[in-house]
Amino acid sequence: MLYNVHEITGQYAISSEDGKQLFESIHPKLNEEQPVELDFAGVNVFSSAFFNIAIGQLLQDISTETIDRCLVITHLSANGATVLEQVIENAKFYYSDPSQKKAVDTVMEEYAASF
Repeated sequence: MLYNVHEITGQYAISSEDGKQLFESIHPKLNEEQPVELDFAGVNVFSSAFFNIAIGQLLQDISTETIDRCLVITHLSANGATVLEQVIENAKFYYSDPSQKKAVDTVMEEYAASF
C-alpha cells in the first residue's frame, strides 16, 4: 500500500497529530506483515515528534525484522533520514528495555507536571 505523506502533512511533517494519522493508517497493515510504502516527495521539514508517533511507536508491537522487510520509505531527504534514524534507535532502546521505558516515562510525567 502506497501512502503519499505530503497529502497528510503538506511540506511540514512536524505535528504529532499528523504522525498519529499516518500511524493509524500503516500500523494495521504492518501488523499483518503487508507491504507499506511511505513516499515523502514534497515534504521538506521533519520533526522527531512526527516520526516518534508515526514510526517509532510501531516498534512497541511490531518486530524490527517485520518493519525492515515490509516498510519502504522513498523520497526522504537526508535531513529527514537523519531524524528518522535517531527516532528508530531511540524507539528500539525504549521498547526493548522495560526499566528504561519506566525511567523515561517517569521523567516525562514529572516534566509535564511542571507546566
